[in-house]
Amino acid sequence: MEDTQTARNYDSLYLENQLCFPLYACAKEVVLLYRKPLEPLSLTYTQYVVMMVLWEYGGMTESELGQKVHLDSGTLAPLLKRLDRQGYVRRSRPLDDERALFVSLTEEGENLKKTALSVPCAMTDCLRLQPHELIQLKGLLDKALRNMAQAPGPIL
Repeated sequence: MEDTQTARNYDSLYLENQLCFPLYACAKEVVLLYRKPLEPLSLTYTQYVVMMVLWEYGGMTESELGQKVHLDSGTLAPLLKRLDRQGYVRRSRPLDDERALFVSLTEEGENLKKTALSVPCAMTDCLRLQPHELIQLKGLLDKALRNMAQAPGPIL
């Protein structure tokens, strides 16, 4: 009896019983699938996500952008430098707060939006889920993100 109970205690450590692993593996595979449709835009997946936020909301501070795309400054800063070198964004410091970094689209970056319209179409079939399943999955993932943002974090 004790051996069976001990074995059951370790069930939570089996990879097949983890939610985190299929989330991780799915995210990794989706990012890989984005490579081909993003080639004509000369963007990585993360750069594409940043560009989508700027296309939707317009210019904002690096801090605001980081919050929207869930990236810290250490990851976001080099990404923005590359987008700046590519001519897609402009980074500037406001005169009233030189600590802040304002990020805005250039004309070239704004024009890239037209080319980017092909990306969602190219990705439509990658998950091979029914439309109602995609909506359900998106809703659950959005809910999980909101809940994690409000959670106090793991107790150590």
